[in-house]
This record gives sequence, C-alpha cells and structure tokens, in this order.
Amino acid sequence: MSVDLNQLKIILSELKKYNAVLVAVSKKKSSEEIKQVYDAGHTIFGENYVQELKEKYEALPKDIQWHFIGHLQTNKVKIIAPFVSLIQSVDSLKLLKEINKEGEKNNRVINCLLQIHIAQEETKFGLSFEEAEIVLRSQELNQMKNISITGLMGMASMTEDKLKIKKEFKSLKLFYDTLKFEIRNSKFEILSMGMTSDYKIALEEGSNMVRIGSAIFGERI
Repeated sequence: MSVDLNQLKIILSELKKYNAVLVAVSKKKSSEEIKQVYDAGHTIFGENYVQELKEKYEALPKDIQWHFIGHLQTNKVKIIAPFVSLIQSVDSLKLLKEINKEGEKNNRVINCLLQIHIAQEETKFGLSFEEAEIVLRSQELNQMKNISITGLMGMASMTEDKLKIKKEFKSLKLFYDTLKFEIRNSKFEILSMGMTSDYKIALEEGSNMVRIGSAIFGERI
C-alpha cells in the first residue's frame, strides 16, 4: 500500500496557514488504505462513485465525514442520502430537487455545494455563473427544506499554464464573494477548489477546502 502519512502531515500543515480543510480523495483506494489515514487522525474523505462510497461507508468507522465529489445521477441519490456529509457536485436544479426529496425521506438536511464550470474543457460538469444565480434565486429552491447550499465547488483546467489556472480560480472566488455578500447566509461558507496538481494555487486564490488524492494515496492504477 502506498499511503504517504508524512505527505499528509505536510499538506495539513500547509492548509492550517490558510484555515482550509482537506478532503482526502479515496476513490479506487481500499478500506485498509483509508483506515491508515483515519488512524492518523483524518476523518474527511471524498468519493466519486456511489456504490463504492456506500461499501466504504458500511465497512469503515461511522464518524468519517463522506463527501461525494463525482458526477451524481438523480437515480443514485437515494443510495447516499442517509449518510453523506456533503455533496460537492450539484450541477442542476433537478438534482437539488431529488436530494431534497431523499433528505425529507431520511429526516435530515443534506449539505450541498453548487459545482461551477470554470475550466475550458467541455467534458467537465457544472453550472455557469448565470445558471448558478438563477438556481440560488429560484422560488423552488426557497421551498426546499431538506437541503442547505453551503458554498461552491470548481475544477480548473488540466493544464501546465499556471496563469490560466490562477485566473479560473480567481473568477470563482470573486463569484463566491459576490454571492456571499448578496445571500448573507451564514451557512454559505465553503469554497472547494484545488486538487493535488493545483491546490497551492487554489489556496493562494482563496480556497478554504481542497480535494487531494494521489499526493496522499499514491497514483491510481
């Protein structure tokens, strides 16, 4: 197993300077590897696949906070609704309606981030700034009592061009700040941006939550 606990310690030390939270991305990694990180004191993990997340939830300690960070299909929401701590990848009003419905069934309020499309690649999911504003101002959202929009998530372009990445993160931070001022909701406090390859740029641009996998768990095969 290739878990690097020393690197975990270094990353956590870096994040402390920015008052930022680490989501250890554990997709395709075994429960044993996750337990190593958990035993080192870290309890927040991110998964991309619903079935894999459910299996790990059932196998691992129940004080783990599980974040769903992959593309979520509406018909899969019911599988994670009973236990998920945060759904970071909400990209439509339709999905919010489904999460709200399943939250009501499970008698809980499910925290969500709106995923914003800031990268140049067409393959990435997410709302435009305009679409996000429409969702946040919609009467339908106002009537949903079993979800809480606690912030935004975004992924920068996969590129070596650091200036491009910086610009994309900067645009999302500006949008986040604008919404935070306009919404005036104390729960709207998370800006999740930055992964292993670009988290240092993300932190400099105002991220307070990063999603790091391979730097801790090693490359996925």
